[in-house]
Amino acid sequence: MSSPLVTVDALVAARRGSSPPLVLDVRWALSGPSPLERYRAGHLPGAVFVDLDADLAGRPVRSGSPGGRHPLPDPVVAQETWRRLGVRRDRPVVVYDHGDATVAARAWWLLRHHGHHAVQVLDGGLAAWAAAGRPVKAGEPVDVPRGDLTVVDGGMAVLDAGAAAEVARTGVLLDARTGERYRGEQEPVDPVAGHVPGAVSAPAAGNVGEEGLLAPEQLRARFAALGVHDGTQAAAYCGSGVTAAQTVLALELAGLPAALYAGSWSDWVSDPARPVATGEEAAGG
Repeated sequence: MSSPLVTVDALVAARRGSSPPLVLDVRWALSGPSPLERYRAGHLPGAVFVDLDADLAGRPVRSGSPGGRHPLPDPVVAQETWRRLGVRRDRPVVVYDHGDATVAARAWWLLRHHGHHAVQVLDGGLAAWAAAGRPVKAGEPVDVPRGDLTVVDGGMAVLDAGAAAEVARTGVLLDARTGERYRGEQEPVDPVAGHVPGAVSAPAAGNVGEEGLLAPEQLRARFAALGVHDGTQAAAYCGSGVTAAQTVLALELAGLPAALYAGSWSDWVSDPARPVATGEEAAGG
């Protein structure tokens, strides 16, 4: 599987083939309708409903605890989740969200991390599917045959707070949150505003065009301007490790492998001894 993205037409063709992919609906947002309400209102026919909080993250021990608001799930728990969702070792998986991959990339990254390599994100998500005139179905979540994926951790590079700080010093640590949150001008979710010292502001919205993620050459140019080149030690973080997975996906599309600081800002500020920076910082060269 050469690309982590699949187009609407390619997905339609694959679903008509002899080994159709399992399709996972992973839409989620900080506000507005719940994921289940979004799914019930309309989804790709046959898509399996996935809840970010329940299925793609562990449960935080308490507010402000290490690991952040969306900690990585325990591998044993994750294996049961993937099997319940119908994920099989020998069947490709396509994940989608509303359109910009800021949530779908979490499922892509986590499945890759857990040892399933035939995973793609639907480019443009549900919006692209509907815009192409493809059918959207309303209704309750579908039942699927139980999967058999065996979780093996370590398929993707993941950092803790100490390693993220080191990348900020010696490589490029990209902050995928909005510029206002990076600069510390506002913080709607976490108890402390600002960013990891040395991190570079790289809002995830900048990876997306009108029809989905930017083309690889456009992404390479964007990341080069942010200091990421071939051979650069790069990593990404956001508020809780969800949106930053989209930046890791965009970097992979650009041919620039990167790690994910999974706990992200919500983990960083769980220790009051960790330094916090505000304002702008210049991108690397």
